[in-house]
Amino acid sequence: MARVHSRAFRTRPPVTESTVWIDELKFDGRGLVPVVAQEIDTGEVLMLAYANHDALTRTVESGAAHYWSRSRAAIWRKGESSGHVQIVEEVRVDCDGDSVLYRVRQTGPACHTGERSCFHRANTGGDLASAAEMGHILARLERIIAARDVARPERSYTTYLFEQGIDKILKKVGEETTETVIAAKNSDPVELRNESADLLFHLLVLFRASSLPLRDVWSQLEARFGSAPRDVPASQTDTRDLRNT
Repeated sequence: MARVHSRAFRTRPPVTESTVWIDELKFDGRGLVPVVAQEIDTGEVLMLAYANHDALTRTVESGAAHYWSRSRAAIWRKGESSGHVQIVEEVRVDCDGDSVLYRVRQTGPACHTGERSCFHRANTGGDLASAAEMGHILARLERIIAARDVARPERSYTTYLFEQGIDKILKKVGEETTETVIAAKNSDPVELRNESADLLFHLLVLFRASSLPLRDVWSQLEARFGSAPRDVPASQTDTRDLRNT
């Protein structure tokens, strides 16, 4: 399997400086390269499509994902009819120069079936069943919590937490942390699972109340692997390196 090349191209720079790398790609006989779209916040793989030189250039120029439709023989912009656009934050090229990765922020589902990802089925003992990405679940929960914060629906526990304020949220995080520790101490895997889920939920509520996006936590974890995200200043990254843990 080819490794991701260390080169990474941020979108939206001057075109004269940002498209030279496209000429260096190894296009197939049809003038295409495969393109994988990945959610930048969670690492979830969203879809696989193809792009030609022009589609890649338009992607870099506009910051919106463009592809080549092999069935229609035309360039298309993701979301041009559905509204489910992909904002491309970064473009990466693999080590062989024959495939491309779009790291995107996806609006709505990426798949035409309405699923978040086109890769929503997993092999379970010979059958294909619905798969759930852990990072996607947390990102989805973050969006639900944000929506509750804005709408404040009645009889919602999340609404109750936000209306009670930061002290109540902190108290709940402390309680769930203690209960998680007790479950682990008691060697009770079922309770540990349940209490850990409660703790993660309340942490996400705390993040929302503290204006801390989940993607910033992902970025910090990524930085600790020795690969600081390009949009995080070095002064904000921790010196710890998870490769040595």
